Amino acid sequence: MNISQDNLDRIIELRRLLHSCPDLSLNEYGTIRILQEFLQENTSLKIVDMDGWFYAVAEAGDAEPIAFRAELDALPMDECISLPYASGNAGVSHKCGHDGHMAALCGLALELENTEVDRTVYLIFQPAEETEQGAVLCADLIHEKGIDEIYAFHNLSAYPEGSIVYRKNLTQPASEGVMIRMHGKQSHASAPEEGSSPAMAIAELALFACGLADNSPAGMALCTIVGMECGDGDFGISPGEGSINVTLRAEEESFMKEMESKFLNKAEELAAQYNLHTEHEIHDYFPETRNNDEALQKIIRKATEIGLSVIEMEELWRASEDFGHFLKICPGAIFYIGNGNDYPALHTGNYDFNDRILETAINMFLALC
Repeated sequence: MNISQDNLDRIIELRRLLHSCPDLSLNEYGTIRILQEFLQENTSLKIVDMDGWFYAVAEAGDAEPIAFRAELDALPMDECISLPYASGNAGVSHKCGHDGHMAALCGLALELENTEVDRTVYLIFQPAEETEQGAVLCADLIHEKGIDEIYAFHNLSAYPEGSIVYRKNLTQPASEGVMIRMHGKQSHASAPEEGSSPAMAIAELALFACGLADNSPAGMALCTIVGMECGDGDFGISPGEGSINVTLRAEEESFMKEMESKFLNKAEELAAQYNLHTEHEIHDYFPETRNNDEALQKIIRKATEIGLSVIEMEELWRASEDFGHFLKICPGAIFYIGNGNDYPALHTGNYDFNDRILETAINMFLALC
């Protein structure tokens, strides 16, 4: 089972075009236009625009429908390497590989034109994976169309190129961002007692955060301080405003929410102690990503049948993934394709999607149909 060289060439060209025109989360309109035009020009699939995302359908057979998902968004990072197809949008680039994921799904669309399958296939082009806002926008499609199983892949460095990497059950953890703002009263630095500075409260809250993940009942848990601010460094002013941002991450969503509760309660306790008041926001809420065992066994079986190397992941991948929203309502699984043992890591300046694994991704998708 191999994609034709002509189709592969077109998909690589598409991937590089997508790379050159990246869009941030919930603003992927240019990316959507490129993808829809490609599918309209090269396939007979039905395309349904959902205003901010879309899906394509290859209708066939009476068996329960299957779905595949790709992400549309890029990262708020500059292009740091010299590429003939480098990002043309300053401060935005595909440093996670979503350009390759989209291209692979379009490659499946090309192959479905000449392949008989006994079930309808939905190709979901989902926005805003990086900010966890996208999957929830698309999830109703699962119920609406009676989709029976759903799959996705992610490219992953530090594994042999073209290998299929998987993890049973929990494969990526839950995570969320918590932002706490503390409001007091500014005063002259010579009379701090006349004000209410949040400096000590924020410092104590940061120390509290360092032990927040202790005693997790289910493996890995983390509280990572990602930002702290109090005053602007003016030597004559005792500040009246401050903030602290943390990312909470855990194998169990319930423990993550327990950490959140403890963190917010400690903030309130410190606010009362230092005569402050607080407000908080929750951002980027990612659920656990748990693979369905039957779906995962299908991935392993199909990968083996088409001659791919299969590797079980010993530890979960700590990065979060909003594909977990789909897996809460539909059997399915996410698998990973190795970029190469020494390939640059995702979300780093030297990274660019490895075009050599596109054929692997397309063949896997086709095998799963």
